[in-house]
Amino acid sequence: MIARLLAGRAVAALATALIPTGLTLAVIRATGSALDLGIVLAAETIPMLLLLPIGGVVADRLPPRRVILVADLARCAAQVMIGARLLLGAPSVAEIAGLAALTGVAVAFGIPAVSPLVVAVAPPDGRLRLNARLGMVNGFAQIGGPALAGGLTLWAGTGWSFVITGILFAGSAVTLGGLVTAPPTGPRRHFFADLHEGWREAKRHRWFLTSLLGHGVWHLAAGFLLTLGPIIAVRSLGGESAWIVIAQAGTVATVAGVFLAPRLPISRPIAVANGSAALYAVPLVALAIPAPLVVVACAYSIAMFGLGLLIPLWDTAMQRRIPQEALGRVGSFDALISFAARPLGLAVAAPLAAWAGTAIPLTAAAVLVASVNLAVIALPEVRERTDQARERTDQARERTDHVREAGTPMAAPERRTAR
Repeated sequence: MIARLLAGRAVAALATALIPTGLTLAVIRATGSALDLGIVLAAETIPMLLLLPIGGVVADRLPPRRVILVADLARCAAQVMIGARLLLGAPSVAEIAGLAALTGVAVAFGIPAVSPLVVAVAPPDGRLRLNARLGMVNGFAQIGGPALAGGLTLWAGTGWSFVITGILFAGSAVTLGGLVTAPPTGPRRHFFADLHEGWREAKRHRWFLTSLLGHGVWHLAAGFLLTLGPIIAVRSLGGESAWIVIAQAGTVATVAGVFLAPRLPISRPIAVANGSAALYAVPLVALAIPAPLVVVACAYSIAMFGLGLLIPLWDTAMQRRIPQEALGRVGSFDALISFAARPLGLAVAAPLAAWAGTAIPLTAAAVLVASVNLAVIALPEVRERTDQARERTDQARERTDHVREAGTPMAAPERRTAR
């Protein structure tokens, strides 16, 4: 089953990596307007952000395999329809935006279900390795996806590129058909009661909320770097090719970090994850100077290697510490903060740079991302070893199961102990 899951997620990751370049080329060929491109990208992002918490509830109420299968089929339909419309004639921006919105809705329901599916398929001791493998296939997809999308467009045309992307999503859905997982075991309540209970579960874990703040700051800082970094590279580091070198060095480092995460003797995964996020300050400072191209590329590689460590360590820690019946909802809040913070950074970086220059915003972002993520490590539960966290989580779940069997709500002192 693990092989089928990896194969399906690899195909879906490749298809996902094709979409941004495909949408950009489709809009440019249809209208050539940057405003239209912004409308289409916003049409995909806004529904995704609004519906992520709802997707988390659905992921906890239904078998995660079924949720991801439907999400993949919806994305398949959206890409095929965009491709068909391009093959039949020039589509309107409204048509492309509407189908992009369908893609965003599917993503909102599919993302929260991935972690519950990993828990359902892999044994506890195998989840870190599986999460690392999933991170690697995502990394390789990010490396090859944009180039492949451009190649498909040149070879077969924009319309057929979208059709092929849709076929890839259909292939991903097919792999999920052979997975057999147990249905969710949590109590079924009213939909909004489930949503509220998911937020209460998230608030119970101080390590989660504080780490979430640090990761949100990381994504905000990433928006600054990804906006101002190319400008600095073009102006001061040798042109567009300089930014390509920096970006590709970072992508390779990310894959290396993901590969090594399950192979390193890491006993305090959440502390290492937050420390890794703090490393993003290094390239921000290097670009603020700006340092020579080799130094910036090395600095960005260090930061992205840390990201490679962070992804599987964080996913596995959540799967160990969050009850399985609430994992989709809690994970949806994680995704929501991440997806919302980066566009904010992308939006405010350029105006701030126009007002104060590039050095001040980049330096401020570096101080913020380093200080917040390092401060999180001061919490005792963040510094817990894996065996300590597992023992405490097992004890909390035993108390919760006992209370649930007794049919009485957990008293306030017991809730505090369960933390």
